[in-house]
Amino acid sequence: MASEVTNKKACDKSFCKDYLLLSPKDVTLWDLIMLLFSKNIGNRKFIDCPNGTVEESFSRRFVIFISIAAQKLLHLVNKPMGCVGSAIEFMPNFLDANRGFLKLLLNLLSGNLVSPDKESPEFLTAIGLGDIRRDLDSRIKHKDPRYTSALAIMAAKSAYENQAYIKDTVQKHWKMEFLEFFNCWNDYEEDYTTQGFMWSDKTGDTELIGISFRGTSPFNAKDWSSDVDISWYDLPGIGKVHAGFLKALGLQKSRGWPKDIHGDDQKAYAYYVIKQKLKDRLGSNPKAKFIVTGHSLGAALSVVFLAVLAHHNETDLLSKLEGVYTFGQPRVGDRKFGEYMKEVLVTHGLRYHRFVYCNDVVPRVPFDNSNLMFKHFGDCHYYNSFYKGQVLAEEPNKNYFSIFAMIPMFVNAIWELLRSFIIYYQNGAGYSETYTCRGLRVIGLLIAGLAAHGPQDYVNLTRLGSPELFKPASYVNKSTTVVE
Repeated sequence: MASEVTNKKACDKSFCKDYLLLSPKDVTLWDLIMLLFSKNIGNRKFIDCPNGTVEESFSRRFVIFISIAAQKLLHLVNKPMGCVGSAIEFMPNFLDANRGFLKLLLNLLSGNLVSPDKESPEFLTAIGLGDIRRDLDSRIKHKDPRYTSALAIMAAKSAYENQAYIKDTVQKHWKMEFLEFFNCWNDYEEDYTTQGFMWSDKTGDTELIGISFRGTSPFNAKDWSSDVDISWYDLPGIGKVHAGFLKALGLQKSRGWPKDIHGDDQKAYAYYVIKQKLKDRLGSNPKAKFIVTGHSLGAALSVVFLAVLAHHNETDLLSKLEGVYTFGQPRVGDRKFGEYMKEVLVTHGLRYHRFVYCNDVVPRVPFDNSNLMFKHFGDCHYYNSFYKGQVLAEEPNKNYFSIFAMIPMFVNAIWELLRSFIIYYQNGAGYSETYTCRGLRVIGLLIAGLAAHGPQDYVNLTRLGSPELFKPASYVNKSTTVVE
């Protein structure tokens, strides 16, 4: 979700103190080159920031250069990526719809070929094809410390699929209540880019409501561009927050970020429709609690959802929040934002479990260095490729690109590919990897850390990780000792 600056005057920025918005839409190579030699970065058609903004540091301008160039490249390959993704998704679903290769040949000869229905409960996206598991692990019961995390990643994974698939999964495979599917508007993309769903897990007199945001579509270049976009808004009292995540959650061009919106003609903005549905559900059961979860982009939206609830002083809702569970989460804001979020967590006694698997590249962007202000906050629940966990202040190799880390990452990618063939024998049929997943492992040999971002490994670590590491923070041993 790259930031667009096509009509600066139409966008209300009164809700923020400062801002930096990048737009690669009409930028040329000459524009980018001139950026490196001009300190007045605001005097650019592809950069929106307060008048008179001057960036003295060449290295900071170079970071902006790289961000815009990467977004421009992703926009250029958006259609080819989409075509590749459609082909990858079509063939397995086409075979499944025709009940296998032999039946497909018979249908072809008889003229009865069945085309896959993208809205059916059986249709799988590339994410779903990479990990076809729909059932929860029957060995992890409600009293197991891993239960909520294991449920959260299955919800985060399911959020990539269509409404029929999600509803069928919640009702038939989880034996829980499906509440609602959300398809929400992004004012800046002028499209419905944000999806998610809500469900209810009832056990006796207790009820846990879940909210899961959809993550980055693997073959949607616009989604990926948000990971390299360093645009931000500086929110009073909160800090600098990634602009793309704010826009996806419900930031509006004309009104900014009001506490509530009214009127019959309003678009379905994610923050507002989910908040209202949550209030309605909690109103019918005052003892219920809720969690928020997501993978990748969905993880970032989960954090921003909590931040905006706190910003709007929604204390009643915050008192019902059991925790936020994120998987492969990119950095969301600056150090001030991190301090603000830690205060929110402590004040309301909330759990925040940020899971990072091995060399996953996404938690390591946007980069955290002297030229960027993006920071993680809270503990990192880090797991290696043997699914052994640690609670750390930051994931190892926090900025990904390190000469010293490249060879170990490559060796680890080879091990992950080999592991895909033997994990079935080690841990059972529930861990067997699909051909799609193994194909991604092969790509991981070229771009180490890309294959590590898939939900497959996050599901595995919640099931195979030591229960001790999933206990509430006050019970977790925060040393860097690996928990066996």
